[in-house]
Amino acid sequence: QVQLVESGGGLVQPGGSLRLSCAASGFTFSIYDMHWYRQAPGKEREFVARIGSVGYTNYADSVKGRFTISRDNTKNTVYLQMNSLKPEDTAVYYCKGYSSWGPGTQVTVSS
Repeated sequence: QVQLVESGGGLVQPGGSLRLSCAASGFTFSIYDMHWYRQAPGKEREFVARIGSVGYTNYADSVKGRFTISRDNTKNTVYLQMNSLKPEDTAVYYCKGYSSWGPGTQVTVSS
């Protein structure tokens, strides 16, 4: 069955960096777009970034220039490199692909 598992979340100070990973299985990873979303406490889930099957990317305005999405089709894994983190980036980050969601990983940006 389709499975997406995020990892790499944690507590980081403002201005710091984290790299999230999402390992996928159960579908032909290389031909599908992959996405990152996030949900902050009391807010709706929102789009963060997308990477297409051939590598084109797009980002939410709030993360453009700070976050980078990438993929390794040999490892069936999508990444989200997050730099210059801000307190407002605090959220549970979710990977989405093949119409399925992972369970999420918590990112907390605080001093």
